[in-house]
Amino acid sequence: MGASAELDALLGSLTPVVARLRDEGLGQETLAAVLGEVGAAVGADRCFVFQNVRGTDGQLWRELRQAWTAAGAEPKFASPLETLQPYFPTFARWIDEMGSARPIAGELRSFPPDEQAALLAEGVAATIQVPVTVGEWWGYVGVDVCRSDRPLTNVDRAVVDQLATAIAEAVSVERLREDEELQRDLYRAMVERGPAATYIDAVDDNASTMYMSPQILELTGYTAEEYTADPEMWVKTLHPDDRVRALAENVRHNETGDRFSLEYRLIGKDGRVLWVHDEARMVRDERGNPRYSHGVMIDVTDRKRRDESVAFQAYHDELTGLPSRAMFEELLDLSIARARRHDGAVAVLCVDLDDFRLVNDSLGHTIGDAMLRLVSERLREATRETDLVARRGGDQFLLLLGDLDRDESSTDGAKTRAEGVARRINASLASPFVIEGNEVYVSAGIGISLFPHDAQDAATIQRNAEAAMYEAKKTGQANYVLSNEGAFDSAAKLQFVTRLRKAVDAQRWTLHYQPVIDLATGGMTGVEALIRWIEPDGTMVPPLEFIPLAEDLGLIEQIGDWVVREIAYQVTAWKELDIDLEVGFNLSPRQFWQPDLAERIVREIRVSGIDPSRVLVEVTESSAMMDPDRAQQILVELTEQGFAIAIDDFGTGYSSLSRLREMPVRVLKIDRSFVSGVHEDPQSASIVTAFLELARGLGMTTLAEGIETADELAFLRERGCSLGQGFYFSKPVPPEEIIAYSFGGIPTAVALSAS
Repeated sequence: MGASAELDALLGSLTPVVARLRDEGLGQETLAAVLGEVGAAVGADRCFVFQNVRGTDGQLWRELRQAWTAAGAEPKFASPLETLQPYFPTFARWIDEMGSARPIAGELRSFPPDEQAALLAEGVAATIQVPVTVGEWWGYVGVDVCRSDRPLTNVDRAVVDQLATAIAEAVSVERLREDEELQRDLYRAMVERGPAATYIDAVDDNASTMYMSPQILELTGYTAEEYTADPEMWVKTLHPDDRVRALAENVRHNETGDRFSLEYRLIGKDGRVLWVHDEARMVRDERGNPRYSHGVMIDVTDRKRRDESVAFQAYHDELTGLPSRAMFEELLDLSIARARRHDGAVAVLCVDLDDFRLVNDSLGHTIGDAMLRLVSERLREATRETDLVARRGGDQFLLLLGDLDRDESSTDGAKTRAEGVARRINASLASPFVIEGNEVYVSAGIGISLFPHDAQDAATIQRNAEAAMYEAKKTGQANYVLSNEGAFDSAAKLQFVTRLRKAVDAQRWTLHYQPVIDLATGGMTGVEALIRWIEPDGTMVPPLEFIPLAEDLGLIEQIGDWVVREIAYQVTAWKELDIDLEVGFNLSPRQFWQPDLAERIVREIRVSGIDPSRVLVEVTESSAMMDPDRAQQILVELTEQGFAIAIDDFGTGYSSLSRLREMPVRVLKIDRSFVSGVHEDPQSASIVTAFLELARGLGMTTLAEGIETADELAFLRERGCSLGQGFYFSKPVPPEEIIAYSFGGIPTAVALSAS
C-alpha cells in the first residue's frame, strides 16, 4: 500500500473516533477514550491535550486537560500536581510558534538545548504538538514517542492535525451553546418575567454584584452603580428574618451549581419592605468551572399581600371549611407521583348526595347549608387523618386516599381499603341529621377509582371516579361502585370517535367568525375563522373537544382542507358585497407539519381568485418552536406564496428570541390568559407590556386575544396594542352577522373612534 493510501485509510478509520468530540463534547471520559484510540493508532507512547490558562500575574500557562499513556510507558508528569506548567522561560518560543498556528515537531536533537533538557526529563524522544485555534490560540494537542527507534512521520502529523481540528470544533460548539443559553436567559428576563432587575453576581459568599440592570432603582431605591460598588450590598439589604435562608441558598447555589430560586424580603433604601422572587442559574466556562451567576429579581410584594389574604379562600371551601377542588387536585398529583415512585396505590372516591335538592326545596337553603357542614364532619370521621376530604361543589365531595399499599401483581389491598371507607361513609350517613328541630335523612352514591388499577393520571382517576359514582346512583341509594378499569370512559370515547368519523364523512361543520378590531380607530380590520361541529340534533361542539382527537385519528387533514375551501367561498361571497376583510385561521400542530402545507392551502385559495395576502395563517407558539429550523422553512414557504403569518397564544410556549426574530411573522397574538384582568394584576401587566415592547422591537403587529372588559381594553390601548378581539366586541358569529357588522359597525368598537 502506498503512503497516500495508508494515510487515507488511517484517517478514515479515525474519523468516527474524533467525531465523538464534536458530538459528545470535551467531557473527561470522551476525551480520554479518543486520545487512547488516536495514540494507539499511530503507535505513540503518549497522546495529550493542553489548554492555555492565564495566571493572576498575566503570564500564560499550559494545563494538562487530559492524557493517554501506553502500557509500559511513563506518564508525562510524575505527579498530578504537575499538570499546570508555565511556558516561560523554557518554552517561551512555543508561545510565538503555536500562537501563530505553527506546530512544534521533531526529534529531541532538533530542539534548542533548554527545551531538550525539559523534554528529556519527560522521557521524550520525539514529539508532534499541533496548536488548537478557536478564534485565538486555545491550546494544543500532541503525541510523544519515548523510544529512539520509532520516528514520527507525516502520517502521524496528519492524524494529530485531524485531532486538533476536531477539538477546535468541539470547543466552538461548547462556546456557541453557552452563548445560546445566555441569550435564552436574557429572553426569559425580558419576556417571561416582564420588567425585572437582571444581574450578574460573582460566585462568592456575598453574591457581590458584577452587573445590575437599571430596574433595580425602581425596585429598591438603590442605583445599579451602588450595587456594583459595594460587594456586600445584597447582604446588607436582606431582611433580618430572611438573611439566614437567603445566604444558605446562595451557598448551596455556589457549591452545587444548581438553580437559585427563592422568594425573600429586601429592605429598600427608604426603609420599606418588599418581597422579591429571585431566580439565577450558574454559568460555567468551557472547562466546567463556575464563571458567574446570572439571574433576575421581580417585585412580588403585591402578590404576596394578596396571597396572604386569599390563600385560605383559594384552597378551602367557604361553606364547609373543607379543602377546595384546587387543593385536592394539587395533592392528587403529588400522591400519584409518590405512589409511582414507591410502587404504591392511590384511591379517589367521588361522593354525591342523593336527592339533596329536596332538602333545599322543602326546608330552605339555610338548612341545606347546615346539612352540608354536618355531612363534611361525618366524612372526616369516616377517614384517616392522613386522608383528604374536599368539597367539589354543590352536593358533591371528593376523598383522596394516598400512600396505599399494593403487592407486585394487584391493588387488592388498596381496593379493600377504599371499599371500607365507602362502607363507613354510607354507615355514617345512615343516622339522621337533626337541624333546627328537623330530622333529615340523606344517603349518597359513591364512585371509586384507583391508581394504577384503572387510571394512570390525575385527570383520568377523577373522571373514572365520577363515572363510577353515576353508575352507583343508577343502582339505588347508599351504594358504591368500583370503576372497572376505564370501561365507562372507553365506551364513551368509542361513541365519540364513531360520531366524529361520521361528521368528517358528512362534513358536518360550520365556520363562525370573530371580529378583529383596530384598537385605535374601532374599525373591523379582519376576522378569525373558528370551526364548529354541528351534531344532528343541532348541538355545536367546540373545536377543543374534537380537534385533538381528529389529529390522533388522522382526520385533521380532511377537516383542514374543508376549512380552507369554506374560507375561500366565504371571502368570495363577502367580496361581492364590497366587504374586504383579512381572514385568519388556525393550523393545528399536525396540520402545520404536513410536507405539502403551502401547496394545499394556496391551491384552494387561488382557485377562488382570492389575494393570499388577505389570509392570515395562525400557528401556535409551541408548534413553531417544536422544530424551529423546519418551522422556519414552512413559514417562509407560506410567505413566499403571499400569506401573512401570526404566532398564536404567544407567551404560553417557549420561544427563542433569535428564532422569533428570524421568522417571517407579521402578527403576534397575546394569549388571553395574560389579557384577562391585566388592568389589576401587576404581573400580567408587566408581562403584557414586555410583549408589546418586544413586538415593536421586532416590527410585528400585536393582537390581544380575549378582551372582555372596558378596563382591559383601556390598558391595552394606553400601551399601544394595535389590534384586539374578544367578547367585549363580539363572540364568534355566523358569516351573515359579519355582513351586518361591516355595514352597521360593532357598538363597543365604534365608540373607540370617538374616544
